[in-house]
Amino acid sequence: MTATIRCCALVTRYADARVAESAGALAAHLAARGIAPLALDDEIDRFDGAAVRGIAEAELATQAELVVAIGGDGTLLYAAGLVAERRIPLLGINRGRLGFLTDVLPADMLASVDAVLAGDVEIDERQLLAAELRSATGVVSARGLALNDVVIQKSQAGHLLDFETSINGRYVNTHGGDGLVVATATGSTAYALSCGGPIVEPQLEVIVVAPICPHTLSDRPIVVSSRSVVEVLLIERPDPRAEVTCDGRLLGAMVHGETLRIAPSAHRITLLHPRGYDYFRLLRSKLHWGRRAFDNNPG
Repeated sequence: MTATIRCCALVTRYADARVAESAGALAAHLAARGIAPLALDDEIDRFDGAAVRGIAEAELATQAELVVAIGGDGTLLYAAGLVAERRIPLLGINRGRLGFLTDVLPADMLASVDAVLAGDVEIDERQLLAAELRSATGVVSARGLALNDVVIQKSQAGHLLDFETSINGRYVNTHGGDGLVVATATGSTAYALSCGGPIVEPQLEVIVVAPICPHTLSDRPIVVSSRSVVEVLLIERPDPRAEVTCDGRLLGAMVHGETLRIAPSAHRITLLHPRGYDYFRLLRSKLHWGRRAFDNNPG
């Protein structure tokens, strides 16, 4: 990164004293460096008097040149949804729990932001999925983008969904269960992981297709090329109802005969990491994996 950054948006999303503390400190730090800190209008009161300018959600992608998400991975996914079509880089400060995407510790926040401003940073391009809901006649009723995953799941407790999947126009399977997760490599450590899916290195150009609580034990997750088009058709069952989400945001409801189409997006997300970023070290830390017997460094 070599372009001069003049405006930086701080996305916090949730009211949390720790998040507010970090956000206020970063806003003051940016202002002292002559960089205008921005925040969404409904988050401005969390900055406790700091010189932060409020903007509407729709304006963030047109005014910010850098976005810093302070919170958990959900906060970064929310921020990614705001800038997905504008290639604005994202830096994640971990004030959440796992933090696969928000990988900068609060103690390193100011130094990491300074490194970003100086261009001393690792740039990580991540794939996005594009989802479309289509009626039985092929009319598109909703569109969305996802960095982690697109999920179709039952909207009624105690009911199964019956649906068919096809990949690149070829029939794959008929499923009965709670739903389906279609995840990028980035999202392989999210919902898909709890469905028995594999952990995929983020640089791999693949898509994970993982059934949710399948009724048939042989219905297993599969990994396909990131160029694949996955289609899910909701088939007839008494009062079948499902909902579709993109990174946890509701895309829309589905009924019998409607199709969910998931394809690679032309847009990509740019994540920023401090120098020395190590994905496997991150996995060891977040998943509490063991260490080599001769290594005294728990990292």
